Amino acid sequence: MSEQENGLLEESTWPEFKLSDMLLSDTVKAFHASIDNEWDSLQRSACQTAAGRALWKHVIHDPVADVLAGEKYLRSLHEKMRKDRLSNAREISGVILAVRTLWFDSKIEAALNSFNGEETQVVLLGAGMDARAYRLSCLKESKVFEVDFPKLLQMKSALLQVAMGSADEYQQLTMMAKSLTRVAADIRDDDWLEKLQKSGFVPGRNTVWVLEGILYYLSHHQAIQVLKTIATTCNLTHTVLLADFMNKSSTTLSQSTFHFYSDWPDHLLPSLGFSDVKLSQIGDPDAHFGLMHDPLNLFNRLRKLPRSVQTNPDDGTPCCRLYLVRASGSPNHIGGQ
Repeated sequence: MSEQENGLLEESTWPEFKLSDMLLSDTVKAFHASIDNEWDSLQRSACQTAAGRALWKHVIHDPVADVLAGEKYLRSLHEKMRKDRLSNAREISGVILAVRTLWFDSKIEAALNSFNGEETQVVLLGAGMDARAYRLSCLKESKVFEVDFPKLLQMKSALLQVAMGSADEYQQLTMMAKSLTRVAADIRDDDWLEKLQKSGFVPGRNTVWVLEGILYYLSHHQAIQVLKTIATTCNLTHTVLLADFMNKSSTTLSQSTFHFYSDWPDHLLPSLGFSDVKLSQIGDPDAHFGLMHDPLNLFNRLRKLPRSVQTNPDDGTPCCRLYLVRASGSPNHIGGQ
């Protein structure tokens, strides 16, 4: 088995860490300084996600991830990755984010293909620094809506404008989606769907809802309300939900940050009105992308244990799992009935 199949590329194969001139420009550095000074941990997690996509560029093509991440988060993650490679770690920092990103990319494309060319909306809830509207060609016939905090969307737009106006590789950046609408709303509030509709979202039109890396930051009540709100659209049209869920043990990684969890999202979602729920774990056939072949990898070892097990019997550590879930619904098939 090669190093690359394990996601543990040889030192010479990993892309060289080099900051672009754009990242080192006074304008971009000033933008990211304000992010560090003014944003809370939830908002800053958007930059951490972008850093992961930028530094795993050998498997993820995201041409603006580095600009959206900023120097601080790029350097921090790169140092963790460097230490992991030097210590021959079985899991390189950021690999779980890389797999998660690729899983969502593939499921978005599959969902859009299932609509057989019909007009489709794609809604990214808690979009953060997501640049899918600029990098996924499968969105060319879809209207994309990004929902997030007002100041985050404003900063993201400003960073993209600076990048696209530069004289280097970023000026080639073009919109892949049919259209992109940014909707300033907090999904923890009750009025986010109303704001989405006022921005052009049509509840009766085929929709793919993307909740990547967001649900576990919400309280239990908030997360359930978001899922219930999306489930109501299943009564109107063909709906696909793509989301990731932490199990209870995973919230112990940071009890001040992670709140909502579900050990059995494939049971929860049908109770809310979704049907045809399919669950994957990191390392499953549709969730490894050539990065998880090592049988002794943490995620592969977890997959061998029953999902009900919260503590690893081998070493007493919490069984921290991330579930990648696709669910759907339509007026003719609600709640699995």
